[in-house]
Amino acid sequence: QVQLVESGGGLVQAGGSLRLSCAPSGLTSRLYAMGWFRQAPGKEREFASGISWSGDVTYYADSVKGRFTISRDNAKNTVYLQMNSLKPEDTAVYYCAADLTFSSSVVRAHSYEYDYWGQGTQVTVSS
Repeated sequence: QVQLVESGGGLVQAGGSLRLSCAPSGLTSRLYAMGWFRQAPGKEREFASGISWSGDVTYYADSVKGRFTISRDNAKNTVYLQMNSLKPEDTAVYYCAADLTFSSSVVRAHSYEYDYWGQGTQVTVSS
């Protein structure tokens, strides 16, 4: 079974930093882009950042560009989201997701395009 487990969430003050990690399993012999999405209460899930299998292609929502950095270490089978200069509006449950692909350079930004999802990790940013 495919599983994605997020970690690294927590409570931080505005301006602080967090690094989220995602450890996919069960995706052996597959290429997959990874994305980070977030969902606040009462709001739709939105794309935050994505990275291709190769790591060469990244994509950021305008709301996080310049503050968040996505990366992956395929040898460790881990995807990261470094979040700096956090704002209260970043408060959400953050989900990692895997997008199966046959290309090493593809990254997509829509939730319905992703095949597998983690259970999420809470990020809360206070004033």
